[in-house]
Amino acid sequence: MCACLALLTALTIGPVLLVAVVVALVVLMRRPGGVGEGVNGLVSGAGVVLLTIAYLNRHGPGEYCETSATEQKCAGEWSPWPWLIVGVLLIAGGVLLFRRAARAPAG
Repeated sequence: MCACLALLTALTIGPVLLVAVVVALVVLMRRPGGVGEGVNGLVSGAGVVLLTIAYLNRHGPGEYCETSATEQKCAGEWSPWPWLIVGVLLIAGGVLLFRRAARAPAG
């Protein structure tokens, strides 16, 4: 999830997040069996980030304005559909990988 967020925020906090991802990956790779079990969560976690982006752009595509008693805020939003579709596919893929790993014989 953090790796996906680092790529999506490459021009702001992405580099800091990417360092954290690399450090965590190195730590997991040094542990026996540490990376293989977490791949399912990595796939689903990336899907959660994309679903969050879809939710934040739920009024898009185009410009969306919110008006309160004292001010009006407008923002350009993207279409949420590509984010939603890819996010759902990634979460479903993570669940399928988990189920497949659970059925696989140990060894």
